[in-house]
This record gives sequence, structure tokens and C-alpha cells, in this order.
Amino acid sequence: MRSPLDRLRHALSFEIIALVVMIPLGALAFGMPMHDIGVVGIVAATLATLWNMLYNLLFDHALQRLRGTTLKTGPVRVLHAVLFEIGLLIALMPFIAWYLGISLWHALVMDVSFALFYMLYALVFNWAYDRLFPLPEWQAAR
Repeated sequence: MRSPLDRLRHALSFEIIALVVMIPLGALAFGMPMHDIGVVGIVAATLATLWNMLYNLLFDHALQRLRGTTLKTGPVRVLHAVLFEIGLLIALMPFIAWYLGISLWHALVMDVSFALFYMLYALVFNWAYDRLFPLPEWQAAR
């Protein structure tokens, strides 16, 4: 299983890279100032980082208990990303509506758009991270 320091490196690198990509794309896609999307992005990244660390710990424990390993297959990676984003979506939608002064419906559309971006991004990022920083137990499993 990953160490707390490795989990922190994972969470911070994930969020920093995502913000660099998401803020300009979000501002362009929704016709809003980068500053506003930036504030939403930074708040979302902070909450997501905390959720990321807790969620991945719980997910790894569940995998270890259910499958005897934390090695993720393709379908498990998809499930991992979808469940993570659903939890984050529920937490962020009210904040987005409040901060941007938009309806809950508009906030839902924005939040779902961000979630779709992050799901694809999470799939690619986590796969690459696991290749760059593999765990010793995975070597034995192969």
C-alpha cells in the first residue's frame, strides 16, 4: 500500500497539474473570467485533495480486503474514478452556485462538465502515476 508521503505527492501533483489545464479551459468553455473559475478551481482542488487522500486510502483498503491486492485493472480504475467524482460532485455543486451566483441547475451543468474532465484526467494521471511510482507488491503480482 502507498505511504502517507506518497499519497500526499500523488494528491498534490494531481491537483496542481489539473488546475493548470482546467482553469483556462473552464473560463473559455463557460465564458467566465479566469479569476472566477480560478477561485472555484482552487476551492474545488483543496476539497478534492482532502477527499482524494481519504478516498484512495479507503478504496485501497477495500481492494486489499476484497481482492488481496491494491493492483487496479482497467475496469477497477474506471469504477475508482466514477465513484470519486460522484462524491465530489455532491459536495461542490452548492458552492459553485453560491460563489458564481448562478442557479443550481447551471452549477450542476458546470460541475458535471468539470467532473467529466476530471474523470478522464484522473484515469490518465493515475495510470501514469502508477507506472512512474509502482509499488513493490505489484512487481510480485506480475
